[in-house]
Amino acid sequence: MFSEITSFWVYLSASPLLGLTLTLCAYVVAHAIFVRARFSPLANPVAIAVALIALVLAGSGMSYQRYFAGAQFVHFLLGPATVALAVPLARLFPRMRRSLLPISCALLSGCVTAIVSSVVIARLLGATPQLARTLGPKSATTPIAMAVAERLGGLPALTAAVVIVTGVFGAITGRFLFNALRIHSMQARGFALGVAAHGIGTARAFQVNAEAGAFAGLGMGLNGALTALLAPWLVPLVLSWM
Repeated sequence: MFSEITSFWVYLSASPLLGLTLTLCAYVVAHAIFVRARFSPLANPVAIAVALIALVLAGSGMSYQRYFAGAQFVHFLLGPATVALAVPLARLFPRMRRSLLPISCALLSGCVTAIVSSVVIARLLGATPQLARTLGPKSATTPIAMAVAERLGGLPALTAAVVIVTGVFGAITGRFLFNALRIHSMQARGFALGVAAHGIGTARAFQVNAEAGAFAGLGMGLNGALTALLAPWLVPLVLSWM
């Protein structure tokens, strides 16, 4: 039995399938923990899976480049998964059209607050201008945030890591914050999660309620587009004031 496991590991370690297998296994374990925790936001499966993969990479000495050679297949699916959010959006489109004004106001205020607060807090804590530019687009989905950070002169790789942390933090704390503020509307909860916590927040919204998930998908898509438009001139403007 042990020899078979060893042979299987030797085969995987020499193949790009290792990164893919590790990613899938980590998420299966993380989701099982999430279920055993009765879907508590504190047991976020994305955060647990990231921690498990980090432990394996650190313990085995495997480089990130080697891991990503296989994990890129999952990364590729982010695009189709994002586009697939159009299905629930289409079903709720009439309701969204009636809420156009509050959605627009919430989107603009959320996007501007996310960008400005990131830059201001970073600079007040002593971060360099380059690091502040890196953090500016953190609430947009990863591909958009990385592209915006590169255009601003930031560090796209670091932006990707910060985007993940932002999403996980939003998914974990969102419910408690909404309850404290007495926000019970699933539309408002979902849209706020999508704007502030992008894809990970949207996934959490779908776990709670289909309507919240649809509005989270809307918030994520609109915030990504608006961040791409506002951040390139808003971040330098804020930096010039500080």
